[in-house]
Formats: sequence, C-alpha cells, structure tokens
Amino acid sequence: MSLFVIAEIGINHNGDLKIARQLIDVAKDCGCDAVKFQKRAIDLVYTKEFLAAPRESPWGATQRAQKEGLEFGAAQYREIDAYCQEKGIEWFASAWDLESQKFLRPFNLKHNKVASALIVWEDFLKEVAGEGRYTFISTGMSELRHIDRAVEIFRAAGCPFELMHCVSTYPVEDEKTNLRGIQTLRDRYGCKVGYSGHEVGLAVSYAAVALGATSLERHITLDRAMYGSDQAASVEPSGLRMLVGAVRKIEKAIGDGAIGLTPAELPQARKLRAHLPVRWE
Repeated sequence: MSLFVIAEIGINHNGDLKIARQLIDVAKDCGCDAVKFQKRAIDLVYTKEFLAAPRESPWGATQRAQKEGLEFGAAQYREIDAYCQEKGIEWFASAWDLESQKFLRPFNLKHNKVASALIVWEDFLKEVAGEGRYTFISTGMSELRHIDRAVEIFRAAGCPFELMHCVSTYPVEDEKTNLRGIQTLRDRYGCKVGYSGHEVGLAVSYAAVALGATSLERHITLDRAMYGSDQAASVEPSGLRMLVGAVRKIEKAIGDGAIGLTPAELPQARKLRAHLPVRWE
C-alpha cells in the first residue's frame, strides 16, 4: 500500500484564494496525494465573548475579524474544488463543528478528517462515521480511552478509518514526538496508523515513515514568515519537495523484511565466493 501524503494547507491561505491556489500547485508539483483545509462555523466554535475580544490582525481589531478573515465560504470552496479537479489532486477538510461537516458533504469528497481536538466529541464522531467515507483520525491530546471510543464508533458504523499519531503542540519539539506511539496504536487497534507532524524540519517525518506510518500529514506554507499561527510549524516548497522525494524512497527501501539471497545478489555471490572450498548454492 502506497504511503498517502497529505499537504495540510489548513488556514495558511490567510483567506486568500490566490495563496490557496499557489499552495495547491506546490502540493501537486511536489508529488503529494491530497491537500487538506480546515472549516469552521465561527459562531459555533468560539464564544461571543472570545469573538468580541481585541486582536490586531490584517482583517481588523477583534478576534471575530481575524477568525472570519481566515474562513472560506461556499463560493471559495467551489473554486477550490474545481481547481483541484483541474490540477488532478484530491482535497478534503477537517470540520470543527457539525454544521461545517454538513457543509462539506455536497462536495462528495473521498476522505474525512477528525482533528485531534474533536476526537472526544462522540456526537461528532458518529456524524462523520455515518457518512462512510475513509476517515483519518488524529490522536493528539488524547488518552487511550478516547481513542478506544473513537475506534469503537467507527467500527460499529462500518466506516473505514486510519489513526494518525500526533502530538498537538505547534511546533512540537523533536524529542517529544514519541514516534513509538505509531507501533503502540497499530498493536492496540490492528489498523493502519499514519503520522500528523507539527515539528520543525523533516527528519522526524522521515523516521515516522521508516517506522511504518501509512500516511503522512504536514502543514505547508509559501513562507514560514507569513502571518498565521501555523506557519512556523509548516514546510516551505523546497522542503516539501525534499520531504516527498525522500519518503517515497524510504517507503520502497523498507521492503518486506524477508531475509535471503536475492536474485540480484546471486551473480555477485558466485563471483566473490568462487575461491571458497565449500558448496553454498
């Protein structure tokens, strides 16, 4: 099974369709399988008090202005849908509330994504699982009991899923990524396990793939110095090209683990063992 590489655009488009298209281009050109966005109904995700609080941003002086400035509506997502079809790359999104999950349905996307923050909300999990689409479930900020329940809900619904090991700090320090969690999840649930990374750099993601991650998700950006809370933990275009190229090689290099004399080695073995006084073939 080929590694599924997800370029997480999230809100790094800063509410600008031009930037979104550029990031889609980058993901496609670098060989990613899909791009992912985030969708929120602002008044459901945040309280009135929070939205009224002051915050300076390119869109105004309140939290509401900033949050609304980062959100795409139906018209923009229709353009994203058409552009991704034109470019030949899949897109999907993580919804942060029930209204946003329903908003995404008409696009008939192949995949769903449960963000780490929402894995504890059973009604939301049941709504997503009820759609029957292959779902990536991030496990950051979770106890095993939370993951147990999520797996139970998706299996009861007959909905295919894949867990994604994740540590939800932005960025996460390399030594806190706990990549052995990939194997822990695989052993406990007997399912595919990917890796959603928020670290700076590429080495940890390489290691995740070497440890058998079946999917890899990294935030991407045009420039890590751009405005936005996720930019610092994101990968720039040159880094993304290196990342995808390397993990595709790592995936091939892992092999099946079988030990034995390979057909490719046989001519060399005959040459280098010709002087030995033993039969070995």
